[in-house]
Amino acid sequence: MNPLTTSAFDLPDHLSPKADPALIADDERHFAAIARSLEQSITDLSDRLAAERRAPGGKGRQVLDRDLEIHRLTARLRTLRRFGLDLCLGHMVGADDPEPVYVGRLGLTDSTGRRLLLDWRSPAAEPFFGATHANPMGLASRRRYRWTRGRISDYWDEVFTQDGFEGHAALDDQSAFIASLGADRSPRMRDVLGTIQADQDAIIRAGSRGALVVDGGPGTGKTVVALHRSAYLLYSDPRLGHSRGGVLFVGPHQPYLAYVADVLPSLGEDGVRTCTLRDLVAEGAAATTEADPEVARLKSSADLVRAIEPAVRFYENPPTQAMTVTTDWADIRLSADDWAEAFEAAEPGTPHNEARDRIWEELLTILTDKHDDEEAPAHLLRKSLLRNRELLTVFNRAWPLIEAADLVADLWSVPAYLRMCAPWLGSDDIRRLRRENAQAWTVSDLPLLDAARQRLGDPEASRRRRRQEAAVAAERERMATVVDALLEADDDGEGAVTMLHGQDMKDALVDETVLPGAEPDPLAGPFAHIVVDEAQELTDAEWQMLLLRCPSRSFTIVGDRAQARHGFTESWRERLERIGIDRIELASLSVNYRTPEEIMAEAEPVIRAVLPDANVPTSIRSGDVPVVRGSVSELRSILDTWLAAHAEGIACVIGDPAFPATSRVRSLTPELAKGLEFDLVVLVDPEAFGEGVAGAVDRYVAMTRATQRLVILTSP
Repeated sequence: MNPLTTSAFDLPDHLSPKADPALIADDERHFAAIARSLEQSITDLSDRLAAERRAPGGKGRQVLDRDLEIHRLTARLRTLRRFGLDLCLGHMVGADDPEPVYVGRLGLTDSTGRRLLLDWRSPAAEPFFGATHANPMGLASRRRYRWTRGRISDYWDEVFTQDGFEGHAALDDQSAFIASLGADRSPRMRDVLGTIQADQDAIIRAGSRGALVVDGGPGTGKTVVALHRSAYLLYSDPRLGHSRGGVLFVGPHQPYLAYVADVLPSLGEDGVRTCTLRDLVAEGAAATTEADPEVARLKSSADLVRAIEPAVRFYENPPTQAMTVTTDWADIRLSADDWAEAFEAAEPGTPHNEARDRIWEELLTILTDKHDDEEAPAHLLRKSLLRNRELLTVFNRAWPLIEAADLVADLWSVPAYLRMCAPWLGSDDIRRLRRENAQAWTVSDLPLLDAARQRLGDPEASRRRRRQEAAVAAERERMATVVDALLEADDDGEGAVTMLHGQDMKDALVDETVLPGAEPDPLAGPFAHIVVDEAQELTDAEWQMLLLRCPSRSFTIVGDRAQARHGFTESWRERLERIGIDRIELASLSVNYRTPEEIMAEAEPVIRAVLPDANVPTSIRSGDVPVVRGSVSELRSILDTWLAAHAEGIACVIGDPAFPATSRVRSLTPELAKGLEFDLVVLVDPEAFGEGVAGAVDRYVAMTRATQRLVILTSP
């Protein structure tokens, strides 16, 4: 479609009254201006991007600035090309200003500087999402568009003042929004920015200081809020920018992250890092579930994570006996006080393995200072000390390089070591935690592995640093040879070439940033803000993984206590204060936009049977389709019938792991279905999901994944 010559509106016949030019002519003119600006912006951005890529790389900060600018230009160009005119979400008209203000995914101006689109995250755009009839926020009216394949297939108007009725079609305050909630799902979360509701928007735009807890039952839009808040905070709060650490978004599992993958880019933000807790630790990908619930309970404690500190300190004890270091020139006495002084050389907080080089350098300095310079030059003495096998042996024993996996494995295989590091554990607990294959990692081990890796640092850091220093020295030597050759070729010995005599100039010719070095872990942090979805499932130990990565304690915590598989008897405030978060604000979502009331009527008794005070939200729409019950033998025919009747949409079978998934039928466990939504959900033998709180929560979660139809099948 050429937006300059073709109408932006493609309304179906039954909406022909809305196609009246009196209603959409102003929009058409505005979209034509947007199209011209988009075309020019794409051309300009392409030219600027090409110029940046052709420009010399520079050094140090210049390289970083150039890379950041290329990333910014690329991201904006990608968004403009992806959306075109449907960057626009709608427009709003103020009660005191008849000129419409158009709101978009990104801000956009024309060549004269006239604003064509207001970025949805800007404070001026807040009424577009937050205005209600009770609080119109200064608006006379608001119009939202529904886009299909790049053209407007519907729009609806809301009027907040008596004067606002003029120029609007038959008003459609909520019916179009409600209809959109029941639209067919797809393998990826569909775009909902244009239909953000006032209760959700208020939470999205809340401040970032401290922790904001968003508590809400199924279908209340918790995930929508979490994702949009991530994009909003990066845009609005300079304290959270990429140079300050940026934003980390933590989801419950990989199917969830795949489901929401398109949302943040569609909001004009691709700088948020996303992961699961497993992704934070190298061993997470292959970790299994802890077989013994009592072992899982013991490892879920933050106290056991804190046992990592004494476990590491055990390997940081300076020798208490003096020793004599023999060199080619003389013997040097190294006292216990000398060892203690060297061990204090590293800055507080330096990871164990990374502190090792600093301590070794201090030890060499102490020995060199004790030696008479007249007997041997310092550099020769140093070389001799570096080759002293006895000194290296004592030092390696006193401050060894340690792998995180080895440290944690020792806790599970050496009872005396575990007893020393966690003296509060009883004999039965220590016996229960012991295992034959100490490195057969489970999900419950991940917080301890993470804490150990953070405390120890990379054992390869020292070797990489030595390789880096050797590479820099070799490059300097090569550059010195080049400089000498240039100086020999300089006949008159004057001019710019003579500047190369200076050591500073020679050093400047060596770009250390391009020499081999370590790739930083992008998930190691620290992050300026962390958003956690399905947070009710995190154990105290798992929370420590996130606290390590967010020293500011700036969090958005999204969850539902009633969906905690292992129970959640405390309040959010009690839980969070216990794990180390003290500045806490609470927000609640109580309207179920997703689940039809017929399905919620079946699901509510399931959770209330075990959690009478569960925050069960109120559904605002009816699906007019009753919940169906039947036999497991009908599973295939039910799916075939539904697929034949629905050309689009996604179904999910929950509770039959052997059922083969297809492009339109997922097959998941209740746990992996959490956070997702489907048009049709078929539960297979839900009573087999388990007993007690865990079983009831799994049934409740599985039932509330359905947006249109729920079928419950049981075995004979």
